Amino acid sequence: MSSVKLQVEQIAKCFGPTKVLQDLDLTVQKGELLTLLGSSGSGKTTLLQIISGLLAPTSGRLLIDGKDETWTPVHKRDIGVVFQNYALFPHLTIEENVAFPLRMRQLPAAEINRKVKEALEMVELGHAAQRFPRALSGGQQQRVALARCLVYQPGIILMDEPLGALDRQLRETMQIEIKRIHRESGATIVFVTHDQEEALALSDRICLMNEGRIVQIDTPQAIYQRPRSTFVAGFIGHSNILRGEVRAGQLITKQGTFALPDKSAMQGQASLVIRPEHIRIQQPGTAALEGEICESIYAGSETRLVVALAEGTRFVVRSSGLCCEKIGDRVSLGWDVQQSLLLSA
Repeated sequence: MSSVKLQVEQIAKCFGPTKVLQDLDLTVQKGELLTLLGSSGSGKTTLLQIISGLLAPTSGRLLIDGKDETWTPVHKRDIGVVFQNYALFPHLTIEENVAFPLRMRQLPAAEINRKVKEALEMVELGHAAQRFPRALSGGQQQRVALARCLVYQPGIILMDEPLGALDRQLRETMQIEIKRIHRESGATIVFVTHDQEEALALSDRICLMNEGRIVQIDTPQAIYQRPRSTFVAGFIGHSNILRGEVRAGQLITKQGTFALPDKSAMQGQASLVIRPEHIRIQQPGTAALEGEICESIYAGSETRLVVALAEGTRFVVRSSGLCCEKIGDRVSLGWDVQQSLLLSA
């Protein structure tokens, strides 16, 4: 039995002369939480709308459980959607909101009551069944929206930036809740966000999109540690990038000449990527890169320093806790060359 739940095959979408999705191929496994990540205009929401049936593709096809569902009407697809704005009925209690999709499907009353109770317990809101949405916090309302989607056990759950309206602390709490609910329910979830930290925290795999194309699909660890391009390296986390030409096993740049990681057989134009946490602050004159600290940002568990190099480039350095360096100090920057990554230009 196939473990593939959803297949996107050469899906393209045009609005007039503008092609906003560029012949995409994507496979989602059963029980997987896959995140569509990208900036505004990357095509992630358009792809989600095509999967849901709210938007028709210009070309290509969509398969669910191996069956072609490209032209299946939205109400006949085995798909549930969780929106950013909750979309709860204000005049119905929490219990009635969650029961609504089951009543629309005309299930027996006893089955409805059982399923609603199970769904509310899963999102830890069984105690709030008789309340109205206005009596709940934003995070609780989002959990109700999730319960309403889970209650009829759709084959695929689509989440379109569902945490975008929440404050940071509540977002982080809800991320933990969504991971727990996903683990306990075994649901297949396609999650849309523009927040890279959210994608790293939630996903089994991340599908990073840019200008209507998929630029990399990978696990959070792989996409952070082994980006395939400087775009990915710059979008997922922060990266310091040195651009130049590889000659005789070294990278020649306007900032200087730098050693390359082992097994780097690349030639020609290339970029050396160094994550901020891999850079060490050293005494002036002891490393190839020198600059002046122009910004210091204390963030509790870490301090981020911005170092301005002589020719204008700025490097970000991340260190744990407090650091002794201050704005205006001259410093040298060093790193373990094996923790850097060489990418083709």
